[in-house]
Amino acid sequence: MIQRFRMDFKANIIIALVFMVLGFMLTVQFKTTERQRNIRIERVEDLSERIRTIEAEKTQLQKELADLRKNYGNLISDAEVERLNLLAGTSEVYGPGLEIVLDDSTSNKKMGENPNLYIVHDEDLLRILNELRAAGAEAISVNDQRIGAMSELRCAGPTVSINNVRSAPPYVIKAIGDPKTMASALRLRGGVVDTFAFWGINVKIHDTDKVVVPGQKITRAYEYAKQSPTPKEENKK
Repeated sequence: MIQRFRMDFKANIIIALVFMVLGFMLTVQFKTTERQRNIRIERVEDLSERIRTIEAEKTQLQKELADLRKNYGNLISDAEVERLNLLAGTSEVYGPGLEIVLDDSTSNKKMGENPNLYIVHDEDLLRILNELRAAGAEAISVNDQRIGAMSELRCAGPTVSINNVRSAPPYVIKAIGDPKTMASALRLRGGVVDTFAFWGINVKIHDTDKVVVPGQKITRAYEYAKQSPTPKEENKK
């Protein structure tokens, strides 16, 4: 009887210990889960607060941008913006003018003569452009490349590079201005047209009531050139 009692007592102790261990494990697991849940909640609340802050900053920036656009619009009129675009050559323009087609010579070359004399070079195009500008041309393009203040024309093998775009003959030059004045400047005795004719280079000049000159596709940013201060700004220093 005593032996049996001892065995039951030991079994009860073991069972109690097992339940204590299980209870401890469950308590630890519950606390860990609860801590993780609290951390997640804190993170969600923190992210929500950040989102609210960002949304508020976004709203403020949008308001400032709208104010700047409004003020900018008040400072510069639409007519002034259009005038600046015309001067910069960034917008397409049209008007009366000339269309000039320049192509390589088809004449028979003489023995021992330099064949380069019979083809159109960058310097030939520049001569025409200079004559047109001197005659009052307001907008010029060569093979649909707008000629602006920063445009470049240079030899690129058998072609000519215009605004870093290679072009091959025939070269179509469009110029807006007084057609008669510009045509007379090109056809002066001993002028560019006479020189081209001597070497057989083909030149065709057509005047028209509507010449369309495209806007410059690439604008150049000014990195080194700075605008000089006005006398009023200079006196403030």
